Amino acid sequence: MGLIDLAGQTALITGAAKRIGRCIALALADQGADVIVHYNTSGDEAAALVSELKERGVDSNSFQASLDDETQVTRMWRKATAWAPRGRISLLVNNASIFPSDTWETLSDRSLQQNVRVNALAPLQLIRMFAEQREYKREWRGAKQPGCVVNLLDSRLGGYMRKHVSYALSKRALFSLTRMLALELAPGIRVNAVAPGMVLAPEGAEGQELERLAARAPLARWGRPEDVANAVVFLLRSDYITGQVIYADGGAFIKEDLYG
Repeated sequence: MGLIDLAGQTALITGAAKRIGRCIALALADQGADVIVHYNTSGDEAAALVSELKERGVDSNSFQASLDDETQVTRMWRKATAWAPRGRISLLVNNASIFPSDTWETLSDRSLQQNVRVNALAPLQLIRMFAEQREYKREWRGAKQPGCVVNLLDSRLGGYMRKHVSYALSKRALFSLTRMLALELAPGIRVNAVAPGMVLAPEGAEGQELERLAARAPLARWGRPEDVANAVVFLLRSDYITGQVIYADGGAFIKEDLYG
């Protein structure tokens, strides 16, 4: 088939109210997909995004949930599927994550558990519910437009994030889940990932430090949220790709420990 037409499909994007998630939502709307905006604390931003998406000619709604609470995630999913214009969510983008600082010396049970819960187990929970949409479970086995999941990872998966150990471990878990589920859910559902790199600077970062980091990447510049969104759209539309990771990072993944 080649590239799948996303028009008329419904996408759920976690953490869609701001930053990269917002850009992904707008990119999918430009493809004609209806968009469900998940948020946790960014209610005002989510409402503004829903309005903007509707102005682009698609249907949209927002639903709140804290991803570290399994019950809230289930409740959010049920509300989202009940709202979905055709009663089905066929595109899932696990974008939301937390990014605390810790080292091997300060790593704690609580920090690791919270990172794994939000960054890996919540996506797994959503993928399970995505795959169990009963009225479509059999259809997806032979569907012309199968379901698709894209997980957001990190381009530093192959390096050592010495200042973000619990985050790194959780993202590596999500990477493993991406490969596992690509096998388990085939052929009805494709599961891929995008690993962003230097796209949006962390809060408080200094200009000279940002320039130094950019200079060390092969393409010698910072990327844009649109670069990540384009990679997500490509994977959602490509019907013969599963279990893959696209590094949207200007080639930074080639160099280990780029960020420190």
